[in-house]
Amino acid sequence: MSKAQDVIEEVKKAFIGKDELINRVMLAVLAGGHILIEDIPGVGKTTLALAFSKAMSLDYGRMQFTPDVLPSDIVGYTIYNKNTGLMEYQKGAVLCNLFLADELNRATSRTQSALLEAMEENQVTVDGVSHPTPRPFIVIATQNPFGASGTQLLPDSQIDRFMIRLSIGYPEPLKEFELLKRKESLNLLGDIKGVISKNELIEMRKKVHSVYVNDDIYCYIINLINATRTSHYIIQGASPRATIALTAMAKASAWFDGRDFVVPEDVQSVFHTTIEHRLVYTPEAHKGIVNKQPVLNTILKNTPAPKIA
Repeated sequence: MSKAQDVIEEVKKAFIGKDELINRVMLAVLAGGHILIEDIPGVGKTTLALAFSKAMSLDYGRMQFTPDVLPSDIVGYTIYNKNTGLMEYQKGAVLCNLFLADELNRATSRTQSALLEAMEENQVTVDGVSHPTPRPFIVIATQNPFGASGTQLLPDSQIDRFMIRLSIGYPEPLKEFELLKRKESLNLLGDIKGVISKNELIEMRKKVHSVYVNDDIYCYIINLINATRTSHYIIQGASPRATIALTAMAKASAWFDGRDFVVPEDVQSVFHTTIEHRLVYTPEAHKGIVNKQPVLNTILKNTPAPKIA
């Protein structure tokens, strides 16, 4: 766990005042998932992704998603080489360790869909030939709030592939003051050092994957997921992919806390950020008659947690 904490401390040098958010991103990275950050421009989404890539010594790629971006810009394309007489593959921007999809919801649906195979199967297919993504592979996507100029809703199939969704929000005044002072005298990202290697991250993920989950915890997770499918305020509940993601995040939480087994508190602590973005709520919830957060809080409250000795 100390290596993961070292990464967090490095990221804090450039991303100030959002410790809990940094921890959640670290858990998703350890769990092998992808991260969606929804917020207005200028709150540090790109800085956060860059800071993590540098602290973990990852090859970094970035694509600014606009309506004119093509799928081939992301996954690559084949081109004829007149010297060899062969078609040669030119790799796309997504073939890196950490890919930042900036303002993903400004691109067309066709372009957005180019990420689906990479996020789910860790490969891209161009002209019938599959090309694996490097290991480890992480997508951090940002999106502007729906309704902002030039945006469109991400499809459910895309949303469901993100392990967690986060919102950064505005910094507190004292933290913003600290940010200004440090920005005057330092290159914040330039101050970040790589504290782990790619192979070390892969080994950390293996340890997270091996964390023990009792059958009672599995049943607890399934009961929570089923409760989202039967709630009167939710039209579309969480998918089986969400069940797997919640389990993986709970394992990462346990390992990060220094345990090799999952307890109910691990599941509860990551439930909102792992599940909420996958749900489709009733019109009453969207109108604010029923707030979305209390719906999930009620599910947690009404689903009995097992007692783990």
